[in-house]
Amino acid sequence: MSRPLSIVIAVLNEARNVGPVCAELSKMAASFPEHEVIFVNDGSTDDTLASLRAARAAGLTQMRIISHDRRLGKSAALRTGIEAAQGQWIATMDGDGQDDPATIIAMYRAATHAMEAEAEAPIVVGVRRKRRDGLSRRLATRIANGLRQKLLKDGCPDTGAPMKLFRRDMFLRLPQFEGLHRFLPALFGTYGAKLICIETQHRPRLHGSSKYTNFGRACVGLRDMMGVAWLQNRTRLPRQLTEE
Repeated sequence: MSRPLSIVIAVLNEARNVGPVCAELSKMAASFPEHEVIFVNDGSTDDTLASLRAARAAGLTQMRIISHDRRLGKSAALRTGIEAAQGQWIATMDGDGQDDPATIIAMYRAATHAMEAEAEAPIVVGVRRKRRDGLSRRLATRIANGLRQKLLKDGCPDTGAPMKLFRRDMFLRLPQFEGLHRFLPALFGTYGAKLICIETQHRPRLHGSSKYTNFGRACVGLRDMMGVAWLQNRTRLPRQLTEE
């Protein structure tokens, strides 16, 4: 049965973080529309899967757990969850405790109000206020966001933000590649989706560290950015359709 909302979270080796994240989602459950929570375990080698099972047994009964047999990357994990989702709207967030799930409520309201007013599905991005990362990570993100805005002209000040909300059917029209999740505002914009930015609280990671180095992000990000620019340039869509 279709639901209004699916919350999709990709995780890799977050055994110590997923329990508190699930507890927070469970407390928020009554404030969300009818929904499901899908965790995609992207080939974790720690006790992430066991921690997710324990969190579901402890009360997050609307949780579904999907596991990859090996690590495929965050974009692949998100697509796995979105393909399996029953919701018309997809909300994404990270599983490390840095994202505030309360923001999903404001994002969902903004999206549904936009649909009512304009009959067009937007993409909503939770722009992180006062990043709680290290200085080098914040500088790298600022540079990357500046380059993206100049090259892709997506109008988003924090395009790599993990908290996003969009229509499932629109996401599934996009070409799949690893790194896709960092360019959703630009790609959705190519398909005519309006961008809505909502400020969200950004918190320190609960435990552990990021799976990516700044240098690694930069090398892959530049290559992907050029690819997205090519996709924007080569995408051809009609302004209006008629059928007789």
